[in-house]
Amino acid sequence: MTPHVHNERPWRVKIEDEWGNHHGAGVLLDERYVLTCAHVVAEAAGDGDIPSARLRVSSVVCGPEWSRDARVAPGTWAYRTGTRRGDVSLLELTEPPGCDIRTELWKVPLSGGRVRVYGFPHNEPYGVGVDAELAGSGSREGAWGMLKRVSDGDPWIERGYSGAGVMALDGEFEGRVIGIVVAEYINQDAKAGWMIPTETILSCLPQLDAYADGEGIDDFGSPDLPRANLDDPLQLALTRELTRLFDGDRAGTILVGTGSATGAGSSWLVRLARTSSPARRAGEDRHGRADAPSGTLLGSGAIDAAFDARGRTTADVRAHLAGRFGFSTDGGVAELVRGLLHRRPPARLLVDGVDRAADPAGLVAELLAPLALRARSRGLRLVLGFEGTPPEDLPYDVRLDPAPLPTGGVVGSVTEAEARAAVDRLAEAEEEALALQRTVGAAFLAPPRLPPSGAPRLNIRLAVARTTHPNAEIAAVEAEAGAARGAATRYRDALRAMAAERENLAVALELHRVRSARLVGAEDGRLGELYVAAARALQRVPVDLAAARRRVPRFIAAVDQRVEGGHRTGEG
Repeated sequence: MTPHVHNERPWRVKIEDEWGNHHGAGVLLDERYVLTCAHVVAEAAGDGDIPSARLRVSSVVCGPEWSRDARVAPGTWAYRTGTRRGDVSLLELTEPPGCDIRTELWKVPLSGGRVRVYGFPHNEPYGVGVDAELAGSGSREGAWGMLKRVSDGDPWIERGYSGAGVMALDGEFEGRVIGIVVAEYINQDAKAGWMIPTETILSCLPQLDAYADGEGIDDFGSPDLPRANLDDPLQLALTRELTRLFDGDRAGTILVGTGSATGAGSSWLVRLARTSSPARRAGEDRHGRADAPSGTLLGSGAIDAAFDARGRTTADVRAHLAGRFGFSTDGGVAELVRGLLHRRPPARLLVDGVDRAADPAGLVAELLAPLALRARSRGLRLVLGFEGTPPEDLPYDVRLDPAPLPTGGVVGSVTEAEARAAVDRLAEAEEEALALQRTVGAAFLAPPRLPPSGAPRLNIRLAVARTTHPNAEIAAVEAEAGAARGAATRYRDALRAMAAERENLAVALELHRVRSARLVGAEDGRLGELYVAAARALQRVPVDLAAARRRVPRFIAAVDQRVEGGHRTGEG
């Protein structure tokens, strides 16, 4: 059993009714206010009036321990029954406890990291600690974060933990409060629990903004941007395609055009990114969610970090990303790149206005290009927004270019159905190529590079062109789909050829190993060395096929030389 806990975290308190019965936990923000769950307050109030309910807040970690009367601060009981969008309340102490404390609530990504919470199950007087892993939102429409059990058999979240502060254990956020536990819907035998992140808390209780730190997704983009217009076919198509890419499991670098072709710059991109903010989901539908077209909303927490690089230096971008992900802010750009590429789970980030940064070339060369080059292989999702044309040498996996396709060289009439079928065939070929890359390509040291996916851009152009039918661009879409499908097919064939060559070399190596053992004998040390070198090139992943092409024939030639030179152990 976990021992009773006394430590240096004075913000940990428990919530009781006026008769001393325990109902949950809370976070002492300062000498006046305590943050907890709304349903904890409701339980403590019983059948009484919630605003006037008399509660008790007790400390278990301060010395000396203290207990104070408390009431719900006016207008701070936020509860939406049957949803995962609120459940917070603020208690006001009748007199200060004398702890001299101020607790900050931090905005952090919810996709990964280890956390610890202290609750009071079965009225455990000093609290029981539980460690958990952040696991994203776990709910497309909710505004809470999911917590996963670290190890079976460990203590887990149950009644008595609601309102407890969630404390980060990783990186720069270590010891910081990043939200509170909500245990109302938790099954004691379940593997997962829930937390209310800081951004959700602030959306319900904006008066707590003075207690918050860090930048969330809701802070992304300038307030001066024009409003996104999803009645516009191009903005709608771009939004839907990027939503689909985020909702899927495809990692890599996505270049997004946000220039004059869209008519509203980055407003559609900023709007989409903000739909992943827990704060947006916790609020009312005033944020445009109720009437949003299908396929234009991201899941809560779908983006870990978003930053507008316009007018900002590379150091500004580095500092924001390091702070957002909890990396050391003292490190350089190379250290940040390593941290992002090795983060688990892989990071999901968006940098907009890249070509309008203070030093676009430096930002790309030092930070974004190294990330883009290895994004897919490391599982990173990197979205880069450009008002103009991205650098030609910047690696990418998908390019959402809003500009129309050139139609000058396209001959013949093509129906929308024919173009749609061509794009669908392309998408199937690219999915097959991607699947082969993950299995076959990943097994080789120097496989060919997977061609960028063309289907997403063609989906956008077809969606726009069909609104002005007849449109010559429909034929251009079909022609472009055919060319891109050819590239995907050639990539598939190249990988299959590499796999077949590896298999043929392995068969030849084994045949001549058996031949050598039968005709030369196992005592030939030089042959043994050559065989081991060839086998290592074929068997060690990633496979060095170029080395295998040299080493297998070298071993075979040496066996031939021994046999033909009369070094036999039996009949020929």
